[in-house]
Amino acid sequence: GGAAAAAKTDGGDDAGPHFEPVVQLKEVETSNAEENEEVLYKQRAKLFRFDFDAKEWKERGTGNVRFMKHKETGKIRLLMRREKTLKVCANHFVIGGMHLEANAGSDRSWVWSCPVDFADDKPQKELFAIRLRNSEDAAAFKAEFEKCVAANEAIKGNTPKKADADAGAAATDAAKADDAKADDGGDDKKDG
Repeated sequence: GGAAAAAKTDGGDDAGPHFEPVVQLKEVETSNAEENEEVLYKQRAKLFRFDFDAKEWKERGTGNVRFMKHKETGKIRLLMRREKTLKVCANHFVIGGMHLEANAGSDRSWVWSCPVDFADDKPQKELFAIRLRNSEDAAAFKAEFEKCVAANEAIKGNTPKKADADAGAAATDAAKADDAKADDGGDDKKDG
């Protein structure tokens, strides 16, 4: 009774004080270095990296792992962003010498070594493990991973090393900009 009647006489959205923004922000065009790429494969997964100092696996994030093919160079990279924050947790070309190994006998998990990953501030060697939802997804990931390695090896002679470094650096710069924007969003909640 009484609450419903009070709500009807409230006046809707116009009730209460109105504040003008102190600073007017202009819309800014942003780039995530993915505009010139097509998604060849996408699957939700959980990524881990091996911390050699602590001698243990550390969770890197959960999100969609994607294989991205550059429209001009044809080079394929593995890119994974964390859900919610969209922070990059893996960003590297899939190249010859990379191969997936079964992780601890699991049929839905793989381990591989990456000579240079661009997800962090500085490129560094990483040992990754990825866990997928089920064995079918894991088999599909392995098939796509191997196909992408073979495709990159086939065009290796056509792409100078400097172009790979420039592409990695550009992707890193774009990822940092995205990470800064995501960090401003305050998605990281820490409840005590």
